[in-house]
Amino acid sequence: MSGDGRKGNHWFDDEAGPVVRPYAMTCGRTSHAAQHRMDLIAVVVAEPGMRDPEADHALSPEHVDIVERCRDAPRSVAELAAGLDLPVGVVRVLIGDLMDGEYVRVRRPVPPAQLPDESILRDVINGLRAL
Repeated sequence: MSGDGRKGNHWFDDEAGPVVRPYAMTCGRTSHAAQHRMDLIAVVVAEPGMRDPEADHALSPEHVDIVERCRDAPRSVAELAAGLDLPVGVVRVLIGDLMDGEYVRVRRPVPPAQLPDESILRDVINGLRAL
């Protein structure tokens, strides 16, 4: 028995079963080369006409789950992390793997500075109405 009254060092919950550590899902990697493009609101989109991710034995169940979630609708990195109940860093690495395999692509949202000014849009609408 250990000093805290537990038998051995259990890294699992008897009810939940063994826990897979996040670094095991990423093979110990903590980042991906494409990670600079993946902030929390970056949108992940499944590539049209991609091959079946379940047939790729190099992909984990988490990879396949990400692709399936993005097939229905584009998802943000934060939404995927929350839906998978995984740390954002792990999800970024997994998405990077899927980008390498051409299963998904990541779109960055348009920065507010590049959006047209509301007054310009009003002027355009008013100009169209005047025609």
